[in-house]
Amino acid sequence: MRALFVLTPTESKKLIGKAVAGLQEVKNALRDDRMVIGHGSTCVYVAEEILGKKKFCEAFTRDTYLSGCVQHGVLCTIPGKDKEPILVLNRGEIVPPAPTMSELLREFGSGSVFIKGANAVDPEGNAAVFMAHPEGGTIGWSIGTIVARGITLIVPVGLEKLIPSVKAAIPHCGQRTFDYCMGMKVGLLHMPGAKVITEIEALKGLAGVDVYHVASGGSGGTQGAVVLVAEGETQDVERAIRIVESLKGEPSLTPRKEACEDCRMASPVQPKDYKTQGFPPHCTYAGKKEEQLPAYLRGL
Repeated sequence: MRALFVLTPTESKKLIGKAVAGLQEVKNALRDDRMVIGHGSTCVYVAEEILGKKKFCEAFTRDTYLSGCVQHGVLCTIPGKDKEPILVLNRGEIVPPAPTMSELLREFGSGSVFIKGANAVDPEGNAAVFMAHPEGGTIGWSIGTIVARGITLIVPVGLEKLIPSVKAAIPHCGQRTFDYCMGMKVGLLHMPGAKVITEIEALKGLAGVDVYHVASGGSGGTQGAVVLVAEGETQDVERAIRIVESLKGEPSLTPRKEACEDCRMASPVQPKDYKTQGFPPHCTYAGKKEEQLPAYLRGL
């Protein structure tokens, strides 16, 4: 049996969240070990599926469990004062994060899980994430420990972020290499050894079907959609249909951007004594008054 699906980016995030919650590594860590779920729109859906939406929303605000974001046509960030603490679980219970990433990961080992979203994925299954913080932010402060200890790194990322090659893209990024940037200046970091979960892996894991990405794009609220073909035994494809139909119409998050005049570099996991005043401006528009902004950014 064969079926064709159209998924908006938000529907894809919810699908991927369901799949990540069903991974054995996640179930094991939820029961017996430790887990971090990083900030990001896809990770909101991952966290809701792992914890249950009610439990997640009692502890965090969906629209502010983000950090960097791409919105209003620029690379931006949510307001610093709204940034939530990073979600840390110890045997399934939410615990306060330590003030630095080094301290936070001190007890993490091979049975622990670190979940981090991405900004790019390629056909080879490589995933990469933007770094706007001058020292790499969440992933910059954690990737060495993750790789050194063999912590399971899971990267949920939708195919709307598909690029030809992560390896080829990385040398063309770097915060201090740009002469002009629409928003925040970024580097791009490959996340080595990651278990990458796109819609393809999600439907394979949840329904046992083979999935093929055949088209992308849309309009009228379907911008960034992916078109997928699922193939398999009748009962498996029918299961996939039920899963996809259950998440159709999922509304997108509605984060608000930082006011450019008030924008400051901030990270919930940076060292307590970390100062960024000595670094070059991190964003083209940081510190600019409303009348100094391009028309498409005014009044936001």
